[in-house]
Amino acid sequence: MMVIYIKNMVCSRCKMVVEQVFQELNLLPEQVLLGEVHLKEAPTEKQVNTLKLKLESLGFEIIDDKKSKLIDAIKTQIIELIHHRKEALHINLSDFLSRQLKHDYSYLSNLFSEKEGITIEKYFITQKIEKVKELLIYDELSLSEIAYQLNYSSVAHLSSQFKKVTGLTPSFFKNLKGNKRIEIEKL
Repeated sequence: MMVIYIKNMVCSRCKMVVEQVFQELNLLPEQVLLGEVHLKEAPTEKQVNTLKLKLESLGFEIIDDKKSKLIDAIKTQIIELIHHRKEALHINLSDFLSRQLKHDYSYLSNLFSEKEGITIEKYFITQKIEKVKELLIYDELSLSEIAYQLNYSSVAHLSSQFKKVTGLTPSFFKNLKGNKRIEIEKL
């Protein structure tokens, strides 16, 4: 079995699009997960080149080196944790990432900062704020419920962090026309 790692695969629609590309090229995936595609057989060099071009035209990228794969895995774990989990987010990020990726957190943190130019924590906060924006737009939960769901110690802490990142209060953002959300893969 072979695994191909793919950058910018962040949602179920991404998985569907990537799977479709593989099928168009007669590369039948056994499993498609966020950031990776499992194949029974290795593709030919020609198939890989065609695959790279097709994926790049759709905003994806094949990841070749180990460090890039690990950085992408960190991002995928954080996105999965914040955007695709149903239960409230009550977890220690460093322990979670160390367990999931089987590396010491200080190594992960240093590698991420070196390659991405921001800390894992800052990336995590940015993702949380995007989730807060989404929940505010949906208008189904109160700010207290959002704070609880995303593991903020209080509404004041959520509001403070939201304002620091966006320059706006959550209530001001909620009342804006044409809310300004950022696509996950662009964070």
